[in-house]
Amino acid sequence: MSRVSTKAMLWAYRFGVGALTPAASALLHWRRSRGKEDPTRLGERRGHAGRARPEGPLAWLHGASVGETLAILPLVERLTRRGIAVLVTSGTRTSAQVIARRLPPGAIHQYVPLDVPIYVRRFLDHWRPDIALFAESEIWPNFIVALERRNIPLVLVNARLSERSFRRWSKVPDAAETLLSRFACCLAQTPADAERLQRLGAPRVSVAGNLKFDAPPPPADPRTVASLQALTAGRPVWLAASTHPGEEEIAIAVHRALAKRFAGLITIVAPRHPQRGAEIAAIARESGLRPARRSEGLQPDRATDLYIADTIGEMGLLYRLAPLVFVGGSLVPHGGQNPIEPAKLGVAVLHGPHVHNFTDVYAALDNAGGARPVADARALAGALSELLADAGTVRTMGRRGTEAVERLGGALERTVRAIDPFLVGLVRGEG
Repeated sequence: MSRVSTKAMLWAYRFGVGALTPAASALLHWRRSRGKEDPTRLGERRGHAGRARPEGPLAWLHGASVGETLAILPLVERLTRRGIAVLVTSGTRTSAQVIARRLPPGAIHQYVPLDVPIYVRRFLDHWRPDIALFAESEIWPNFIVALERRNIPLVLVNARLSERSFRRWSKVPDAAETLLSRFACCLAQTPADAERLQRLGAPRVSVAGNLKFDAPPPPADPRTVASLQALTAGRPVWLAASTHPGEEEIAIAVHRALAKRFAGLITIVAPRHPQRGAEIAAIARESGLRPARRSEGLQPDRATDLYIADTIGEMGLLYRLAPLVFVGGSLVPHGGQNPIEPAKLGVAVLHGPHVHNFTDVYAALDNAGGARPVADARALAGALSELLADAGTVRTMGRRGTEAVERLGGALERTVRAIDPFLVGLVRGEG
C-alpha cells in the first residue's frame, strides 16, 4: 500500500466516521438501553464535558477499561504530587465506578468520547491537555491526528501489542506506521511487545515493564473483611474470580464434586460482568445448589453453597477472604484475566490454558510456584481437592506469588523517567 493510498484510507476513515455521527449517537442510545452506558453521563461520550477544566497544566491519561485504568493509577498519583492536574478517561461503566473510589486529589474522571471528529474536537477544545498518555493498545485515528495538529505530545504507556493484533495491523503496514509514528514515544511492557511495535514502524520504543506490577493491591474495608471472615470461619473456601460464560458451570460442577469430601464447602463466584449474577444463580439452583447474591445484600450463611459476588470494586475483599483462587477467562478461549492482584495479596492462583493476554505474567507465577495451570474442569477439581486439604502448600504458593510480582516491579520509575522531559515545562508553568 502506497503512502498516498494510506493517507486516502485514513481520510476515508475520518470522513466516514464523521458522516456516521448520527449512527454513533444511535449506538450510544442503544448501549444505554442495554445498561452499557451511564444515562446521566451520556454527553461525555459525545465530548460534552461533565466537569470544569482545572487551572494550570493538565495531563490526560486514558485506559480502555478497569484493568488499564487501575494500572495507570500509580502514574496518576505521581503526576498529581508534582502539581499537575490529571484527567483520567475510560470507556466502561465498571471502570468509572471502580476508579471513582481510588482517584487521588487533583485527578478527575470522564468517559472518553467515541472517535468521531466532532466529539474529539469538542473534547479537546474543553480540556486542552498539555500531554496525552494512552495505555496499552489504544490507537484511535481521529484522536491521534487531532492531538498532533494541536502539538500535544502523545505517549503510549504500558504498551501491549499481542501477536494477533500485530498480524492484523501487518495487513495495513503503512497505516500502522502512519499512526504509530505520531506517538512521541512508546513504552512497551515486554521486549516482544517492543519488537512488534518497532516492526510496525513506531520510531521511539523502549521497554519499561508492566505498570500493573507497581499498582497497589485492591483495597478493602477491614470491618467488612472481618465480618465475612467470621461468617465463613471453619469452612473450606475457594474463589472463582473474573469468570466468563461457561466457567460458572465448571465452578458449580467442581463444587458438587468437592462437597462430598469437604463438609461446609463454600464456593465464591465473582463474574467478570456482574450483571450476570441472576443468570448464575439460576444455573446454581438448577444444579441443586443454594446460591446467595451479594448484590441483593445477602451474606454467606450456613445454608449457602455458592456465594455470587455480583458487585463492583470488591475484589480486594474477596481476595482477602479466600486463600485460593481460580482466575477466569482461562478455561474458555478468552485469553485470561489479570492474576497480579491476588498474587500481591498472597493468594494461591490456579488458571486454565488460555492465558495469552498475560503470557509473561502467568509464566513468571508458574515458574516461581505461585500459580498452577489446570487443563480442564477435571484438573481444576483435582488441584482444589489437593490444595484445600493442604493449607501449608497454599500459604507457600501465596508467598512465592507475592515475591514473583514484587521482583517484576519497577515499571513506574522507568515510565516516569521516560516521560519526564515532557513534564518539566509543565511543572515550571511553561506548558
